[in-house]
Amino acid sequence: MPDDQTKLNSMRLDAETIFNSALCAVNAFGAVKKYCRVDNNTFYIDQVPVNLSQYKNIYIIGAGKASAHMGAAIEEILAEKITDGILNVKYEHTVPLKKIKLIEAGHPIPDENGCAGAQKILHIAQQATKDDLIICLISGGGSALLPLPAPPLTLADKQTTIRTLLSCGTPINEINVLRKHMSLIKGGRLAEAAWPATLVSLIISDVVGNPLDIIASGPTVGDPGTFRDCMDIITKDNICDRIPASVTEFIQNGINGNIPETQKPGTKIFDQTINMIIASNTEALSAAKKSAESRGYNTLILSSMIEGDTRQAAHLHTAIAKEIHKTGNPVPSPACILSGGETTVNLTGTGKGGRNQEFALASAVDIADENRMVILSGGTDGTDGPTNAAGAVVDSCTIQKAKVLALNPVDFLKNNDSYHFFQKAGGLLMTGPTGTNVMDLRIVLVK
Repeated sequence: MPDDQTKLNSMRLDAETIFNSALCAVNAFGAVKKYCRVDNNTFYIDQVPVNLSQYKNIYIIGAGKASAHMGAAIEEILAEKITDGILNVKYEHTVPLKKIKLIEAGHPIPDENGCAGAQKILHIAQQATKDDLIICLISGGGSALLPLPAPPLTLADKQTTIRTLLSCGTPINEINVLRKHMSLIKGGRLAEAAWPATLVSLIISDVVGNPLDIIASGPTVGDPGTFRDCMDIITKDNICDRIPASVTEFIQNGINGNIPETQKPGTKIFDQTINMIIASNTEALSAAKKSAESRGYNTLILSSMIEGDTRQAAHLHTAIAKEIHKTGNPVPSPACILSGGETTVNLTGTGKGGRNQEFALASAVDIADENRMVILSGGTDGTDGPTNAAGAVVDSCTIQKAKVLALNPVDFLKNNDSYHFFQKAGGLLMTGPTGTNVMDLRIVLVK
């Protein structure tokens, strides 16, 4: 046992090192510097040139958990050329900035600070003219951090609706369809306000498949969704009686044509808009793969698009780990299986945790009778659910050690209380705010 634990500790260190390598590859500051530069008064976004001499003003706006780090990079690139700027960020996700103002706000449930900041951001967009350049910095979390309810809806209406959707495990892409239709700023309406100014959006994706209209609910992108789609979602999830009647009535009025739809792709307001993804889960997985291979692991990227129930996803990953042990498939040991994406937790208990901690705890139960397996599941933003942990790390001895402490993992799972399990048993992954947000990363090591 002591020798096995020594090997497991070494593997746990490998897993955390691989995870940190992925974070470094998608750091928001570095991503902006990688894609953007100024040369002879020309601002290059990748290879797209923007002549700065034709603009009277340059405004910086946006929102997201990583937007402050993006703002720091933009300030370094454009320096004194920036006229003004406002970014909405999650509480405690700030960095010192010189020209751009930061407004800290609530996430994942929006708050009054977010509304106030969103109103100021919308005002900057509205006052811009065809002689101005607006650079919009968007990262994961932007949906909650840009709340501006469409009248007669209130912030309380949105808060209740979002809480309900999150609690029943509604996928983020469906949640954002509703967010867009309940907002004055999402679903392309920020681009509408900015037109005819030139609008450049730099985007760090936290959504499976990187659909531009879903990331931060697409404030600068045409929205293919409809009010009818919104009604289908709340009907499918059977939550009509759990959300405010004002929201259901608002959606029905939209279906009846009494409320304008979101801005659709191909309209003229997007003629002056450039949207570019500068970091994503795929890049994080590629960096993780290189890191794992450098440590001698035969590595396979399973998918960057893992969705669905967290515990079912955990069972899939542990099944693959067991297959490697038994047959050497799909890669021989020492093996590293990587996956990304974002799963959902169906809340039935009253405990504390997040999808990554629940994934890790469910995995620990599955591999309790195995040898030399380590599994890490972490949110790349450093926050897993309503906790201060990014996720958790487990191994094939985690459950054995928990039983010595009289901890029953099944009880903790039933109560959705993974955070307190790992707080007592050890294994919480603590990173603090990471300066990025490209969904989750899961690392399965087998020796």
